[in-house]
Amino acid sequence: MKKPKKKMARKMKKAEKKYSKKVITVAKKIAKSKNEKIAAAKPVQAAPAQEKTPRCIVLAGFGLNAEAELADAFTRAGADVDIVHFSDIASRAKRLSNYQIFAIPGGWSFGDDIAGGRVLANKLKNSFRADFEEFVTSGKPVLGICNGFQTLVKLGALPNLSGNSEQEATLYFNKSGRFEDRWIYLKPQKSVCRYFEGVEFVHCPVRHGEGQFVANEKVLDELEKCGMVALKYVDEKMGEANYPDNPNGSARSIAGICDRTGKILGLMPHPECSVRRETFPRFTSGVSSEKNSLRFFENIVNEGRKHA
Repeated sequence: MKKPKKKMARKMKKAEKKYSKKVITVAKKIAKSKNEKIAAAKPVQAAPAQEKTPRCIVLAGFGLNAEAELADAFTRAGADVDIVHFSDIASRAKRLSNYQIFAIPGGWSFGDDIAGGRVLANKLKNSFRADFEEFVTSGKPVLGICNGFQTLVKLGALPNLSGNSEQEATLYFNKSGRFEDRWIYLKPQKSVCRYFEGVEFVHCPVRHGEGQFVANEKVLDELEKCGMVALKYVDEKMGEANYPDNPNGSARSIAGICDRTGKILGLMPHPECSVRRETFPRFTSGVSSEKNSLRFFENIVNEGRKHA
């Protein structure tokens, strides 16, 4: 009696396995059919093009001494950066046309013996002005910080309201009569410069003796009217800045300006020194805003990417 029971159990088990296989096979066919229908309904999309990395040239030499900080900021923002000595550009050992971003850092070119940035601007005019003008005409980003800002103003590249590259403003001795080295707040203005999109404010240091932006009232009015004032000094609450929040006494608290295209930007403060959390004075208390400064450089890099 036991043997027939075992035989029957084996037959039932075999039948169950066979049935399970059929169920699984049918399920697979249904799933395959559904996937084929979904795939057919979806439009075929091309693989996304790989983003090109823009090349940034950071000027060095003759007393410029903040090139490493500026190069670090652009590297963090996604650019491929070369620190290049002025003489290598002048001799054409390095060509500006091979780069998509040109940046002049801070420092004391030629010791600021005559005026901040004056000698460097004259040397640039006599060495590679044509290459610089070609770079500018192409619409590639140009950035000048501190001594670099002074150079662009003395060169006539900023603000260049006339379009003739004539000097229309200057950066003069601080009203305090002393070198200013402190952390300040900057508020982006409604301007033609797009490098501050998504940047609510910038908290970074200044370190200069000649940072007072000076121009006649007509020029100042034109800058405001044309949206060429990119940055203003403000206090910690984003209100009107007086000394020391406006560290140099700049007219109308102007900290940075751009040209009519918004592609050339100059500013006295150093946002490249505030892309790392650890550099902020109160970072141990959790107070820092490195994302704002980094976003600024990322915007410039994204603009440079259009020309890569």
